[in-house]
Amino acid sequence: MLKILIPTLALIPLSWACSKKWLWHTTTANSLLIATLSLPWLKTSLDAGWTHLNPLMGTDPLSGPLLVLSCWLLPLMILASQNHLASEPISRQRTYISLMIALQAFLILAFSATELIMFYVMFEATLIPTLFLITRWGNQAERLNAGTYFLFYTLAGSLPLLVALLVMHNTTGSLSTLTLQFTPTLTTTSYANKACWAACLMAFLVKMPLYGVHLWLPKAHVEAPVAGSMVLAAVLLKLGGYGIIRVLTILEPLTKEMAYPFIILALWGIIMTGSICLRQTDLKALIAYSSVSHMGLVVAGILSQTPWGLTGALILMIAHGLTSSALFCLANTNYERTHSRTMVLARGLQMALPLMATSWFIASLANLALPPLPNLMAELMVICTMFDWSPWTLILTGAGTLITAAYSLYMFLMSQRGQLPPHMTALPPTYSREHLLIALHLVPLLLLTLKPELIWGWM
Repeated sequence: MLKILIPTLALIPLSWACSKKWLWHTTTANSLLIATLSLPWLKTSLDAGWTHLNPLMGTDPLSGPLLVLSCWLLPLMILASQNHLASEPISRQRTYISLMIALQAFLILAFSATELIMFYVMFEATLIPTLFLITRWGNQAERLNAGTYFLFYTLAGSLPLLVALLVMHNTTGSLSTLTLQFTPTLTTTSYANKACWAACLMAFLVKMPLYGVHLWLPKAHVEAPVAGSMVLAAVLLKLGGYGIIRVLTILEPLTKEMAYPFIILALWGIIMTGSICLRQTDLKALIAYSSVSHMGLVVAGILSQTPWGLTGALILMIAHGLTSSALFCLANTNYERTHSRTMVLARGLQMALPLMATSWFIASLANLALPPLPNLMAELMVICTMFDWSPWTLILTGAGTLITAAYSLYMFLMSQRGQLPPHMTALPPTYSREHLLIALHLVPLLLLTLKPELIWGWM
């Protein structure tokens, strides 16, 4: 674990010490090296699952893929932000890179924590760099409002979790994830236990976010700079799913009664947010709402508490992380050229940027879960789990799949096809940096179709 964590932390002094000319190249190259070194975390050698253990940290088949995703995202965030920050003073560029590195360090500590209290502290610590990224480097004036929403939604959801964890630690003596399955569970259906169940899950459901407590997400996504949107979509939403999977072992068997409204809300959210996407004019808002829709499937899969549901949820978290982040990068390349996120104003881009249109096409197909991509495998597993739970859910999941296909194609056709407007004839060409950035998102996604067992957890 320290083999990755120490070099990550060492990147911060490096970003302040290296010369202005080589700042972006050095940090990108070093963070790519760290991401490559993290790849062995995908492979687990033991039946017990836990590897790379030390007193505070460890990886298992659940946290391994999420850790690798977190490490993989830092070089991509640095690549994506280079043009956005070119005009800023060098000290602000260094601060921006340092914030992204600090965020990665917190994420590594959160996903690898073997103590729930440490996980909670790191879960909250990721708020600080993200808040700075949104409120300082966002594009529009509404970014302060978005930062406030983001902060207070997450804090209000997670304070009851802290109280519940402290109470549990007091009664059981330990909150180590290694021994969590052997701790006494919430067997009685008293009001205190139900409150404890709700407190434990609410923080993660707000972070996911579940439909109904999702209002902070589109605001945060739309106002954040490209790196903020990427890390929010790809990793920070996954903290919620990871937390639910970890905590559910203590909340047995109460989840069987308590999960009904949340599963229904998640499935209903797929249809509602998908419908919002269909009438969306803002490109980044459309991608943000599609994240809420996909996370609805993840919540439903996890709360169904079946091996298939958990596996489908984990694969969907990884696949959605790569796809959604790629879409935000593509939206940013459009924004840097047209200075508008409104889809009506920036259309017909296939005529001007044909190679970028290919990337748009692949990313849109990945978003609507085209076979044989992992997105489809994950969605099918969750839909089968839900059908087994209640056949009626097929109406909701089926409609959700159709709507997802509709808005993904709508997004592609609206932004790429048609006549190029006269005000957009003199667009700068796409750069190798941008093609590399999209390739580093989509190539891993395509490669995972060949070996999906790397990310499917405990099947």
